[in-house]
Amino acid sequence: MPIAFHPNPARDDDVTGSSAEEADAAHSPSTPEAAPEQEQPARRRDPLTERILARGDASVSTITYESTTDGEQMDLADRQALRRVGGLSTELEDVTEVEYRQLRLERVVLAGLYTTGNLEDAENSLRELAALAETAGSEVLDGVLQRRAHPDPATFLGKGKAAELAEVVADVGADTVVVDGELGPGQRRALEDVVKVKVIDRTALILDIFAQHAKSREGKAQVELAQLEYLLPRLRGWGDSMSRQAGGRVAAGGAGMGSRGPGETKIELDRRRIRDRMAKLRREIKAMAPGREAQRADRHRNQVPSVAIAGYTNAGKSSLLNRLTGAGVLVENALFATLDPTVRRSQTPDGREFTYADTVGFVRHLPTQLVEAFRSTLEEVGGADLLLHVVDAAHPDPEGQIRAVRTVLGELEGFDVPEIVVLNKADIAEPETIARIRSLVEHSAVISARTGEGIEELREQIAEHLPRPAVEVDVVVPYSRGDLISRVHTTGEVISEGHLMEGTHLKARVDEALAAELHGAA
Repeated sequence: MPIAFHPNPARDDDVTGSSAEEADAAHSPSTPEAAPEQEQPARRRDPLTERILARGDASVSTITYESTTDGEQMDLADRQALRRVGGLSTELEDVTEVEYRQLRLERVVLAGLYTTGNLEDAENSLRELAALAETAGSEVLDGVLQRRAHPDPATFLGKGKAAELAEVVADVGADTVVVDGELGPGQRRALEDVVKVKVIDRTALILDIFAQHAKSREGKAQVELAQLEYLLPRLRGWGDSMSRQAGGRVAAGGAGMGSRGPGETKIELDRRRIRDRMAKLRREIKAMAPGREAQRADRHRNQVPSVAIAGYTNAGKSSLLNRLTGAGVLVENALFATLDPTVRRSQTPDGREFTYADTVGFVRHLPTQLVEAFRSTLEEVGGADLLLHVVDAAHPDPEGQIRAVRTVLGELEGFDVPEIVVLNKADIAEPETIARIRSLVEHSAVISARTGEGIEELREQIAEHLPRPAVEVDVVVPYSRGDLISRVHTTGEVISEGHLMEGTHLKARVDEALAAELHGAA
């Protein structure tokens, strides 16, 4: 997905926090752009930003996958029907409303800072932030990147880089700055005072995307809870001027003199309402859990194994589910297209039934509020018999994606699920990248959910890793107990089957409970 950026004004300190010699050694000089028709002097970008803009996008695929296995995608049409379109303006000329909002795409500038790692990791992170911003419905205009030993406690960025960011914002006409990190309340206010426009951080951006894409009742409740947890420490007040004064005998509840003075301030009232709402949401989410647990218990009672599909956002999890089952779930070339888990039944090549569960994607620095709010959804992964860890093999940093997913899964209590690393998008990935990743993991499969390459081999691996029934039986079942034969085909593994005068001769592997019923009926 190409991202159009406007040029920055030339500056002597293009790379604040690192020397000009280091910048020149790390990068070739950027080529000045041609002067516009007004014959203004040519301007050059920050050399780090120049490198980022010259690369392909690191988060959203350059190819929009379309497959016959994805179905009609009616949900995608519904989502895109309300998406804002750049260039179409309904802006009023004479605005008198205090809370008027312009109905257009937000124009954003990105600001990144890296304290550890190398330049390539920082570039990938900023490219991912650009993809997140576009998924949220904004237009990315420019970006700055800085190397520092630690974030500035006042404005997150250093003083010189913050001033440069303010110039970039004014120059390109941006109305929002998106920071690649999590800002403290004081840092956000201080940076807004410098750049003179709204400032949000990576966490707020991800929460906004989740709020747009949540569809189920549980998903909406989980997103709202995460948003309130993020908002609570960041409320802004205006001091005692907003306090509720307790004056007079009536207002003081009859207490009279000595009881007057500032009461509950507006910000205290807001905090109390947010806490009350958060408690209500937690009760609602907890009340929804028994239904999901009952479905899970029913699958366990019937000995139906489960396979969870997890991985980095936009790695192709939903496309893989559609390819394996024909589920027809929503597929979009965007980050966090899937929020609500989808469970579908399937069969192994030898006839055993099991379920696939598509889950929400992960991302670097996933907000802790989201991990907590979506813990009930992640239980689908923790309770699975097998994990399909889908990786975008065409991504510039697939190893980083694997680490990010495993970090989040490691936070689940008692998580110990066998894993197959599924290297997706093999049709556009470099063979060297695929070979490198396969050498680092124990079990892997190379596929393309778009073309169907490697799907049958993946099915065979899934069948091998799923738990097999523990008891082998050799019985003759009367024809009157066809229900038992059906259950053997559904939950067991049939070795051989023959028909005799007295009944069905069956050799199979089944669970202990079904084995007892078969022996009792024989």
